[in-house]
Amino acid sequence: MMQWIIPLIFILVGFLTGIIGEKVIFNRIKSFVIKRQIPGSEIIFQSLHRMTFIWFVLAGFFWAILSSPVKPGIANVLQKIITIILLYSVTLVLARLTAGFVNLFVQRTEGVSTSLLSNLAKTIVLVLGTLILLQTVGIEITPIVTTLGIGGLAVGLALQDTLANLFSGFYLVISKQVRAGDYVKLDDGHQGYVTDITWRNTTIKEISNNVIIVPNSKLASAIFTNYHLPAKEITLTMNVGVSYDSDLELVEKVTIEVAKEVMQEIAPELIQIEPYLRFHTFNDFSIDHTLYLRVSEYFDQRIGKHLLVKKLHKRYQQEGIEIPFPIQYVYMHST
Repeated sequence: MMQWIIPLIFILVGFLTGIIGEKVIFNRIKSFVIKRQIPGSEIIFQSLHRMTFIWFVLAGFFWAILSSPVKPGIANVLQKIITIILLYSVTLVLARLTAGFVNLFVQRTEGVSTSLLSNLAKTIVLVLGTLILLQTVGIEITPIVTTLGIGGLAVGLALQDTLANLFSGFYLVISKQVRAGDYVKLDDGHQGYVTDITWRNTTIKEISNNVIIVPNSKLASAIFTNYHLPAKEITLTMNVGVSYDSDLELVEKVTIEVAKEVMQEIAPELIQIEPYLRFHTFNDFSIDHTLYLRVSEYFDQRIGKHLLVKKLHKRYQQEGIEIPFPIQYVYMHST
């Protein structure tokens, strides 16, 4: 019984050290580094979450095995198990780090899908780590790779739709026809902002806050309009009619002034791009013109038109410019 006291002490010390390291030291270092806003620090600490505890516990078990009276054969097996757990935990940390830094990169790269690339990077690291782990513990990986290759053909035939969506997702990301954050309108009438492109589908969030799930293969072959390509900025057009008695020079001057006011409110970064209008039709009741001004993105057209209607109506009233409406005269003849 006395022979097992030292191994048990090692195990207990491993547990206690792991708890103290995780709950006290690790959390204090994490808080200190995050407060200093060191780039990538949050990703690193998220990747190491719980790993401090696991590694101290594994160290305790390792020294317990070395100091225990177990047979050499059993000790070797137990050491291999600890080695496998340690290597897998390191692989998991590397996979988390890779996915985290890929996410950080794509957040800084406008329009790149987060989920698809980060999950791909994480999967590659896990697969490579697993193969290295098997090779380290003495398992020949060549037959495994061969078997996976043959089995992959059968799996590929069974998962044609899934693979089609996967490769379509890569095509969409690489071609940049659709990017996260783009406002798109599908040929079936659905429209909204692309929030993410995953390995299977593309998520589109409507203005009403509903979510549309579109399989990647369907989107890759669909006819759609991307209102953020080639640039987010879009030209807002608004048709207005004024009476035949209006001074058209005054109409143009007042309308441009109002358009600049609206641009200053909703798109100040585009104010150097002058709005303009063009008269184009002698209509039945009015002389019609179209106002053109730039806004930051597709959705800004709504607030832009809202402000234009209010401000133009007010200024036209102040300047005595009439916006006519259809009038019908009925003549009564007595017999």
